[in-house]
Amino acid sequence: MRHEHIVRAVAFPQGNKPHLVATGGFEKKLRLFDIDRGSEPSSISSSPTGPEGSIGNTSLVYHELGPGVHGGTIKSIVWGADFNLLITAADDKMIRWWDIRTRSPVASVPVEGDLGTCELNSTSKSTTPYRSVLSVAAGKTAYFFDGLAPGQLIKKVKTPHDIASLAFNIEARKFVVGGASDTWVREYGFDDEKEMQLHKGHHGPVWSTNFSPNGKLYATGSEDGTIKLWKYCEEPYGLWR
Repeated sequence: MRHEHIVRAVAFPQGNKPHLVATGGFEKKLRLFDIDRGSEPSSISSSPTGPEGSIGNTSLVYHELGPGVHGGTIKSIVWGADFNLLITAADDKMIRWWDIRTRSPVASVPVEGDLGTCELNSTSKSTTPYRSVLSVAAGKTAYFFDGLAPGQLIKKVKTPHDIASLAFNIEARKFVVGGASDTWVREYGFDDEKEMQLHKGHHGPVWSTNFSPNGKLYATGSEDGTIKLWKYCEEPYGLWR
């Protein structure tokens, strides 16, 4: 899968046989590769129908979606809860939702400030109003989109600080942000939008934040070369008492 410049983002769809992979980066091109079929360019003859969907009888090796649409480096690619949906976040400060069947964007939303992380969070619990949420860090704002409705903003939370990373705990209705300049980690309530906890310890921007599958821990990764684990529950957990 040869590219002519730096690749910043790679994404596989969910499923037992992820035969497609999407890539993007400094070329400002969103490419969709079929990793089962070699490495020379071809075209799509029919559309995938699901995680195990068929591409068709003719070869798909890669296809560029929306040539010329991105106005900046593609920093993040997320495969949607719907297999036919791709999401990109680019340095032109736009979030775009793409239908891989039509190879064109179906929604786009501008954001304020430089883009940080872009992650999709999902849950199977019926007690939450949203089963899937796309969380985006940009400038001083945390954005939350309905993961099943392209371009549908649930809410955005403005903070006093530049944020580089964002992780959302759907069940707890809380989120964590990593600082881009002050190097600190902050916990917020999703509903009241208030800062709940402040953690110091990193000595560089916190570029990555992620909750564990059970939601009782989250990890932060920093430019200082360290990864820190933070307990996110009241009861003792592992080495944390």
